[in-house]
Amino acid sequence: MDKRKLLEELFYRAVDAVNPYKSMMRQARPVVEKYMEACGRMFVLAFGKAAPPMAKAIEEIAGDRITRGVVITKYGHAEGYSFSDRFRVFEAGHPVPDSNGIKATEEALEMLRGLKEDDLVIILISGGGSALFIKPVNGISLKDKMETTSLLLKAGADIFELNTVRKKLSRVKGGRLAEMVYPAKAVSFILSDVLGDRPDMIASGPTVADPTTTMDAVRVLRKYNLLLKVPEAVRRYLLEHRDEAGMGKKDIHRRVENIIIGSNSIALDAALKEASSRGLKAEIIDRSLHGEARDAGRRLAEVAIKRQREKNSDSYLCLLSGGETTVTVTGSGRGGRNTELALSFAIAINGINGISMLSAGTDGTDGPTDAAGAIVDGGTVLRGITKGLDPRVYLDNNDSYTFLKETGDLFITGPTGTNVMDIQIILIG
Repeated sequence: MDKRKLLEELFYRAVDAVNPYKSMMRQARPVVEKYMEACGRMFVLAFGKAAPPMAKAIEEIAGDRITRGVVITKYGHAEGYSFSDRFRVFEAGHPVPDSNGIKATEEALEMLRGLKEDDLVIILISGGGSALFIKPVNGISLKDKMETTSLLLKAGADIFELNTVRKKLSRVKGGRLAEMVYPAKAVSFILSDVLGDRPDMIASGPTVADPTTTMDAVRVLRKYNLLLKVPEAVRRYLLEHRDEAGMGKKDIHRRVENIIIGSNSIALDAALKEASSRGLKAEIIDRSLHGEARDAGRRLAEVAIKRQREKNSDSYLCLLSGGETTVTVTGSGRGGRNTELALSFAIAINGINGISMLSAGTDGTDGPTDAAGAIVDGGTVLRGITKGLDPRVYLDNNDSYTFLKETGDLFITGPTGTNVMDIQIILIG
């Protein structure tokens, strides 16, 4: 059995199950067709890593009923997609926002000015939207927000903590986009990239009333000892602008419908079904993997070793997990949460035959690298050692990408067009 090939095929089956274009055509078509029959003008706003395929589906469904559209995605993610001249397509920075994101957001907001009650706005949201759809509050510069985002990422803040802060520094997140769209009817189709599929956290909840307060954001910064490290304008704004948690303006949010079309659980279920159909004894062991990537890798390795010892047949066992871990950056190396998790896993199973694991981001990107993640086994560490590389030194320097590149264990897919967090697939023979 070619274990690497099997792991790759299971991963691609999971990704295909949350293909944005297919999911939109399947779930969005009846909703859009219902609303566009009675609407006046129709506008499309798509932002996130999966924005192009989601927008393409809407264009095929609605055609010339669309008045205007704006698509905002990460650099390189719009390649291969073509739209009519009704659409403007922008690429911008992620996970740290840049000036292109500001320009694209301004274009989108200009499109939405002067909406009427009989207008329809289709909003397409996917992971990465927090960085790509960006308009800081007055008094906060893009540089301020970029620095704050970078500090939180390096400190190991999870997506909930990161978005709690970002919402408070934004004029479009935390339900504020819904307020801008009102009184028009808005329908948001959402591809989830957060644990629990919380609409208020996906892309920082631009169409969902914000249940958090500025003091929640302050608590996040204090937790990571960042309150005195973030730009002064950010600190001053959060401390001076007190708000209350609540459901926002009810009349406004009654005009918004939020529909989740894809999630990590759907991807895991597809991989489970595929593995079972191939005769593997498959099970999902964790649907909410989180915490430090290296700790998660070690925990998964302990489970794999235990299950291998308990296995009493020649059949292969397939263990699946999904979620999103974090990395607290203390070194100067290169890598992402999946390669860090994979290297930690490889160290824990060093020398053990019969265990292989794939850990990868479903969007095809692992941190600031060209890899989706890695595929490792009991020989990964030895392959590095024979090249004079100490795996623990590389792990401690957050340099997992470099180590796994040298061992030939990186998993490179290119942009997949979707984004539902990460998946781990373990094969035990």
